[in-house]
Amino acid sequence: MHESKLKYFLSAILSVCIWGFFSIPLRNLKAYAPEEILYYRIFSSLILIWLCIFIFRRKQLKNDFSFLKNLDAAKRKIILLQIIVSTILLTLNWFTFIYAINNVSLKSAAFAYMVCPLITAFGGFLILKEHLSKLKLISLGIALLSIVLLATGSYIEVLWSVIIAALYAFYLIIQRKMHSLDKFNTLAVQITLAVFLMLPFYIHQHQAVPSGIDFWVNIILIAVLFTIIPLFLSLYALIGIPSSTLGIIIYLNPIIAFSVAIIYFDEHITQHQMLAYSLLFSSVLLFNYNLIKEISIFKRK
Repeated sequence: MHESKLKYFLSAILSVCIWGFFSIPLRNLKAYAPEEILYYRIFSSLILIWLCIFIFRRKQLKNDFSFLKNLDAAKRKIILLQIIVSTILLTLNWFTFIYAINNVSLKSAAFAYMVCPLITAFGGFLILKEHLSKLKLISLGIALLSIVLLATGSYIEVLWSVIIAALYAFYLIIQRKMHSLDKFNTLAVQITLAVFLMLPFYIHQHQAVPSGIDFWVNIILIAVLFTIIPLFLSLYALIGIPSSTLGIIIYLNPIIAFSVAIIYFDEHITQHQMLAYSLLFSSVLLFNYNLIKEISIFKRK
């Protein structure tokens, strides 16, 4: 494996691993409404990401402005449309996730990220014409089997899971098609648009701004470590790896989250769940077998 390809693969793994620990700061904020956490998470991310750009990345910002200015109108319109559509998908994913937690069930929200990798992989295959070998198709079959083992509940829960998963899957697929702009700048624009989309809801539901130090420490932690950094890493990874590969790597998220629930929060585990998550982990390894093999060869060299 070339070193350049390796860094994209590792970026994808790191982004997903970070998200796997998201439950820890969220549990610290369990006294607050989920939508309130979401609003201040995005508002804080907006301020922090633009501060970072204006202090450290003004050159990249100027380059992107020059690039867009020199494009013909048709290509510029396509890029702007991709940014807008991807932002809407991401924002709707956040909102439907929160709605499912509050009004459907926790299982439907959590299960969505079990379905998402399958939709991403098949979407990449159908829309982006990404190649899926027999080995990868077998790994998807194993993943599907593990999901069937974990899939319990009503058709309503399953429907919400599919909606949430599809929104994020198609967000990733659109990102795969966007290569021209700096990924950090792209993320800043998407967060800015997301704020404008959510602002009417925030104004409608506005309450007093939380004043607790613990709240803001956890919100800043969530904004930096669990929003800006992993989203940037995932967008960066899509420069060098297919969306189907990133989609399957997402399976590490529920595996890590599951481990955190057992080890950190001391939650009970059943043999049924252990079998399903073991199948998921084997699916990730099988799907990325060739990449893992290339990494081992590269390290030996």
